Amino acid sequence: MIHSSINMDETPKNLWEDTDGDKYQVHVTIPTIDSTIESENVDERVVYIEDVEKRIQAYGICGECKEPGTGWKWCQPCNAKRFKDNFKNWTSGNKDIDEFIQQSQLNAVHHKKYLEWIPFGKFQNINYIAKGGFDFLDEIKSYLQIHFYDIVQCYGITQNPNNKEYMIVLFYCNGGNLRNYLNKSKHYINYKSKIDKLQQIARGLLDIHNAEKVHKDFHSGNILLDNHCPFISDLGMCQPANIKQTVKEEGIYGVLPYMAPEVLRGQQYTKAADIYSFGIIMNEFLSEEIPFNDIPHNEFLAIKICKGIRPTISKDIPKLLADLIIKCWDAEIKNRPTIKELYQILTKWNEEKDNSETEIYLQLEGCDKTREEKFKNRSNEDKYKSFQTHPQAIYTSRLLNFKNLPKPVNSSDLPSFQFSSDTSYTAQSTSENLISECLDVQLSELELNDIYQDDEHNIE
Repeated sequence: MIHSSINMDETPKNLWEDTDGDKYQVHVTIPTIDSTIESENVDERVVYIEDVEKRIQAYGICGECKEPGTGWKWCQPCNAKRFKDNFKNWTSGNKDIDEFIQQSQLNAVHHKKYLEWIPFGKFQNINYIAKGGFDFLDEIKSYLQIHFYDIVQCYGITQNPNNKEYMIVLFYCNGGNLRNYLNKSKHYINYKSKIDKLQQIARGLLDIHNAEKVHKDFHSGNILLDNHCPFISDLGMCQPANIKQTVKEEGIYGVLPYMAPEVLRGQQYTKAADIYSFGIIMNEFLSEEIPFNDIPHNEFLAIKICKGIRPTISKDIPKLLADLIIKCWDAEIKNRPTIKELYQILTKWNEEKDNSETEIYLQLEGCDKTREEKFKNRSNEDKYKSFQTHPQAIYTSRLLNFKNLPKPVNSSDLPSFQFSSDTSYTAQSTSENLISECLDVQLSELELNDIYQDDEHNIE
C-alpha cells in the first residue's frame, strides 16, 4: 500500500439537477460484480427503488436524460454509456483487469462505486505504507458491494512499472489506524468523543453485515482515521456470511487477541465473530491499552481465551460501556448482540450523552473526571509502557493453526462492576494475573496436553 497524491487532468462536467439531500436517504443496494452480465442489459438490473417518485425524491433528476437518478447525483444509464464510449482510450494491459474495471463502471449506481484504471505516472509524492497479503480483486469486490459510509473508498487499480505488481488505490486516511491514533494523541480523548467514534465504526460494520458479509479480520489496525473520523478498511478477507466455509487443514488467518474462541477452534466464521472482535476493539479504545500486549500470542493464549480470559477492562470505564463490552465478547454466540442492536445502543447513547438527565451522561461525567486527571498526571514513560508490546505479540494477520482447543466458556473471574454514590466504578478482577511471565518459555507437547485435560471451567 502506498500513499500518494493523484494528478487527474479532467473533471467530469456536472449536469445534475439537485434535490434536498438532507430530507432523503441515499442508501442503495450494490450488485455483485459479475463479468457474465451483458452491458446492454445493465439498465434493466439497477432498479433499486421501485417507486419512481421516491427515486426522484431521493436522488433527483438527471440533467441529460431527465430520468430519475439511481444514486446521489448519479444516472446509471447515462454514465454507463459514457464509460463504454471511453473503453477504447485506456487499458491496464491485462484483459481480466480491464473487464473487471469495465463491469464496475457499467454497473455503478453511485458516484463512489466505480473503478478506474489509474496510470502509475499520475501519482506524486509516493510513500510506502504497507503491503496486503490477500487476493486484491476479491477485496475490491467487497469495497464495491458494501454501502460506502464508514468504509474506506476504493478508487481503482494501478501497477508499479518497476516490479509489475498491481495495487489497490484507496482513500488515504491521514490519522493512521486506531492504535496509532491513541498512541499519538497529545490531548485527552473524552468518552463522549469515543462513543461517537464507536457508533461510526458500528455503522460501518452494520453496512458490511447488511450486505450479508462478514469482515473476518476486524481489529484496531484495520480501522483508519481521517480528520478524526473512523473508517473500516482491509476487506481482503471479507466473505459472504451465508455461505459455509470449510476450515482448511493449514489453519485460519487473523490477529489472535481479536479472534472469537469458536473461530480459534476452527468453527464457521459468523457475524457474531465480528461482534466479538468489536468488543475487543471497544475495550482497547476505551481503556487505551492494547489487548494482551505483554505476553506471547501463542497456543497457550488461545487456550486461555477459550477458557474465558479477556483483556482487562479499565476500572474507570462507565458501567454501561463495560457491560456492553462483556456482552460482545461472551463465549456464547447467542448472548452477543447483533450489529443492529449494537448500533442502536451506541446511537441512543450518542444522542443522550449531552442530556444531564440521562444515565449515560451521569456515568460519562463521573468517569471522565477520574480519567482526565490520570491523563494529566501520566508521564511519557507510563504512556510508552501502555503501548509497548512483547516481542512475540503479533498484531498483523497471520496463519494460525490450533488443534483440540477446549470448548469456549465464560470465566467466573471476569470483572464485576459496582456502582457507587460518587459515580465512580471499581472493578475486581484477577484475570490480569492469570498469565505470568513464564509464558516466555516454549511449552512442550506434554505440558499442552496437561492443559487440555484440565477442567474446562477452571482457569489456572
